[in-house]
Amino acid sequence: MSEFYALVPAAGFGARMGNELPKQYLPLAGQPMIFHALQTLCTCPEITTVFVVLAPDDTLFHSYDWTCFGDKLQPLYCGGERRAESVLNGLLASELEPDDWVLVHDAARPCLTQAHLSKLIGELRDDTVGGILAIPLADTLKRANADGRILRTESRDQLWQAQTPQMFRAGLLAQALRQCNDVTDEASAVEALGLQPKLVLSESSNFKVTYPQDMLLAELLLQK
Repeated sequence: MSEFYALVPAAGFGARMGNELPKQYLPLAGQPMIFHALQTLCTCPEITTVFVVLAPDDTLFHSYDWTCFGDKLQPLYCGGERRAESVLNGLLASELEPDDWVLVHDAARPCLTQAHLSKLIGELRDDTVGGILAIPLADTLKRANADGRILRTESRDQLWQAQTPQMFRAGLLAQALRQCNDVTDEASAVEALGLQPKLVLSESSNFKVTYPQDMLLAELLLQK
């Protein structure tokens, strides 16, 4: 029987935050940012193990207390230069069975909830491909020219904003990332195989902390 695992690539730095500390370790609601995503994943009863993929020279992870997660949290010091490389290295190091499900989640999405996980797993556990959490685009989209002026308005019909976790079979995902590693999310690599991952409706609260102003909103949501 297939099991469910989570994998969190956390080897990057997050330069757009303009901070000397890697983004995943920035303080948020009394903990490093990555703590909140790991807590949600580790407390999900259906997930067997949560792997966090760190840079080989990461010296910060073990300066924090992770004992509350017990053996369910497993650090892997095999991160790469790019996200896809970190995820593939993590898949290989974790030695999962090809049919096991892997939920790849951003370290910088601290507001993930058990409801999000339950919906994702519930809708995809019998799916032949897998899929991702996502939300339909609500705002009007503008295409800009090189001078920062509006070139045209783009249709938002059938456009969705991808989130994480992105959930695929370990064997399929490893195959996809071996063949297509210049991608910013796992679904893109699976799409390159000619497959069509499913979109699972999420919420805007599951956003990615990218800019300094995002920290305040994340803090408010976590306190709530």
